[in-house]
Amino acid sequence: MGLSYFKERGFREPIINKFQLGFCLNKKDAFTKEAIQKGYNIEFLESTGLTIKKDDRVFDRFSDRIIFPIHNLMGRTIAFGGRTLRTDKKIAKYLNSPESEIYHKSKVLYGIFFAKKAISQNNKCYLVEGYTDVLSMHQSGIENVVASSGTSLTPDQIRLIKRFTNNITIIYDGDSAGVKASLRGIDLVLEQGMNVKILLLPPDQDPDSFAQSHSSSELIEYINNNEKDFVIFKTKLLLDEAKNDPVKKANLIRDIVKSISVIPEKITRSVYVKECSSLLDIDEQALYSELNKIIFKKYKSYDKNIKPKELQTRSPKQNVYSKDNCEVLEREIIKLIMNYGNVEMFSDKDDSGEDQTITVAQYIISEIQHNELDLVNTLYKKIFEEYKSHLIDEISIDSKYFINHPDSAISNLAADLLSSSYELSRIWEMHDTYVETEEDKLNVIIPEIITSYKNQKIMSALKSTEELLKVAQKENDIEKMNELQQRYIALSKFKIALSKNLGERTIL
Repeated sequence: MGLSYFKERGFREPIINKFQLGFCLNKKDAFTKEAIQKGYNIEFLESTGLTIKKDDRVFDRFSDRIIFPIHNLMGRTIAFGGRTLRTDKKIAKYLNSPESEIYHKSKVLYGIFFAKKAISQNNKCYLVEGYTDVLSMHQSGIENVVASSGTSLTPDQIRLIKRFTNNITIIYDGDSAGVKASLRGIDLVLEQGMNVKILLLPPDQDPDSFAQSHSSSELIEYINNNEKDFVIFKTKLLLDEAKNDPVKKANLIRDIVKSISVIPEKITRSVYVKECSSLLDIDEQALYSELNKIIFKKYKSYDKNIKPKELQTRSPKQNVYSKDNCEVLEREIIKLIMNYGNVEMFSDKDDSGEDQTITVAQYIISEIQHNELDLVNTLYKKIFEEYKSHLIDEISIDSKYFINHPDSAISNLAADLLSSSYELSRIWEMHDTYVETEEDKLNVIIPEIITSYKNQKIMSALKSTEELLKVAQKENDIEKMNELQQRYIALSKFKIALSKNLGERTIL
């Protein structure tokens, strides 16, 4: 029955299989019994909302519904959406998994796992409302699309998109009455420094029906010709509504300026002020006056005594070698090279006294080579060596080079590593350190990570030396013991120096 429904809706088998679409039988506990036979316990099924227990009886939550599995960023199924095929209006048309230990609706976007690589490659994300909107657009060849599942975008969802692009186009149904109602929520997207566009489909069309009735090229052409910048779209929409009413016009000006005020980039704000001044037929200075008033009020409300968190001293037990810790740091190193490799880190003098620019990639690769450090993870090492080879040949490459890499392991990793310039790195989160943006703090972040990585390598060498020393002691090899003791002392001194470089902070 479920397969027939999907095929009637125009979905072909590759899409059905890709998104793992299915159907839950119309038997009260068929799914629960099958899950228990597969090794799942009843407590887990209850806690994730798959099974409902009542008076010692169990029921399948999604009984007699077609199923849309919801995947997290890594592709793991963490929840389900179920749609009834009945016409009974007393039954909810859609039913979703409840919040659980593994599923938080506000932090998930439907289709993000299947879209993340395409979002990075196209440097754009399309946002739609429902499951079938995503499926139809994927089937039409547009894979950089996700759904908010009928809710307004949350800050966590926005940050999730921002990991892969700064550009988002929100697609609305042609007869959508919710456009105006959603305008305020879009300010949250602007606040993250993202470029937002709005696309209205033709009357009586939604992304599902429009994608089903148009080819990929027709769909892309329509998008390119009709998507509008959000701030300009909002200005024209509200202006049309205000017409010649001066009070309404004054209110819309405040509304528009409020949206502009949340944009973090000063230059971008200035561009919008200029554009809106022309559209609203009002002096730029008047808009700036209102803008400055809003911004001043916002900053005035901040607690002036709040300071960035101080570096926190970790527990001494963290100061041990771990292969996992080493690979976490290697992942950070590769992420920094991919995301910021061509960014200028500082200027220096060359041998002839001329100024030369040192990029992030040059600095990191130089530090790794100079200290003769060998990456543990084979995939990270392969990427590092490839970047180094291009650097030697003076060929400039960036994240897009790796996103489009013929080696799928590298291209998939590149998509995972592309993160928001406003997102805290895992290393800094572990140390409870507040950082405004990664790019702003590269000259602090990178030396920290490199020093932490050196520390891991030294601890590995210390551990190896200790083991060799035990063997030498057992064999009573005096010469070997003296040699190893001297090596251990030298490594220990180097380790102490590294700790001092980090402000006496215990490192990973």
